[in-house]
Amino acid sequence: MADSYGQNCNRCGFCLSVCPTYQAQGTEDASPRARIQLIDFFSGHKVGSSEKLKEIISKCLMCGSCANICPAGINHPERYIRMREKMIRDHGDMPEIKSLVYLLAKESRIRMAASAAAMARKIVPQAFAEKYRLGNIALKQFPVLNKVPFRTAAQEAMKHMPGHKSKRVSSLKYARVAYFTGCATNYLFDDTGFAVLNILHHMGVEVIIPKTQTCCGIPMLFHGGREKVKNNVNTNLTCLDAQGIDAVIVDCPTCGAALKKDYPGLAKEFGLDQDAANRVAEKVVDISTFIMAHTRSEDFIQNDEAVRVTYHQPCHLRNFMPTPGSAQALLNALQGVEYIPAVDMDACCGGGGTFFYEYPEVSGDIATKKVVNAKATGADLWVTDCPVCRINLGGYLDQAAGLTVVHPARLAAQCLV
Repeated sequence: MADSYGQNCNRCGFCLSVCPTYQAQGTEDASPRARIQLIDFFSGHKVGSSEKLKEIISKCLMCGSCANICPAGINHPERYIRMREKMIRDHGDMPEIKSLVYLLAKESRIRMAASAAAMARKIVPQAFAEKYRLGNIALKQFPVLNKVPFRTAAQEAMKHMPGHKSKRVSSLKYARVAYFTGCATNYLFDDTGFAVLNILHHMGVEVIIPKTQTCCGIPMLFHGGREKVKNNVNTNLTCLDAQGIDAVIVDCPTCGAALKKDYPGLAKEFGLDQDAANRVAEKVVDISTFIMAHTRSEDFIQNDEAVRVTYHQPCHLRNFMPTPGSAQALLNALQGVEYIPAVDMDACCGGGGTFFYEYPEVSGDIATKKVVNAKATGADLWVTDCPVCRINLGGYLDQAAGLTVVHPARLAAQCLV
């Protein structure tokens, strides 16, 4: 395993300066260096498999910061994933994680689970909603599910959109795009989805929202469900490559990183259409980058009211996408928006997919610091591109009254549309 997935760690410690779990816990076993060394020892049969080893390898946010700074070029996330697969085979996984992997493998299961959760949320007593917690996040702080899945609602909404292009927006290189909505926009944050849809329509772009798209598969991959990811990869490549599109728009950095960075390798591994994977990967662009590439300063109108905003940069945007600064550039371009950087703007929030649920104490320590620093900016809105970051940070906002977490597309839609 060590020979297959990266050079051996030289113990330099560069990774300690960027690892959120190490910085939160301050112990060597919470560091990338320790995890890699344990994997090497385990692979060389020098240490036996154990629950403690499983915990150390699993207690990682998969942010990718260690891999970006590693002088030895170790691909930490890939090595952790492979070891997690081995550990799950040996010891099994949490029932909740097994359920997550099972649900995300098929879109029909996701829809059914979302419908059931929406019904349960309506009938749950308020006292229960205040006391019950998902990790450290009270149920009352958790986002309410969309009344209708966004992809369904969007198909109807697009029928009633006027068929003209705004004269204020500059000419576009792209005329036809596919919008990969991801699970969070489809089931939780339709405000993001409609903002993206309205922006693209305003820019004169023909938008295709493939009905058969499904989960990008990264949550399953991170939790050792590699064999279940194949169907998701194949489904998404088939529907995206068949559209005759010029770009694939994403609003979630994790989905974007999956399509752009992971799918070509996974397609090769699974024996899928690698040419299709490469074509799709080349076309993936996040919505903030797309807006900044195809607008001018005069394209933005004055926001109705002056608003102060701060920004949280998601780890997967910073570490895996090619233009991580686009959202900040967008915030600076919007008229009537005052962007105030937080001192830890690019520090991990502790969300990490399901990490906030699996390791609430560590996640809470990380998120609480973010909230304090965001509040110190005096901002009205906390902008971030990642839906899990939005969930996690929003879950702690009782500590920062008056601060609301939104996607950058929400602000852009107000100034473009």
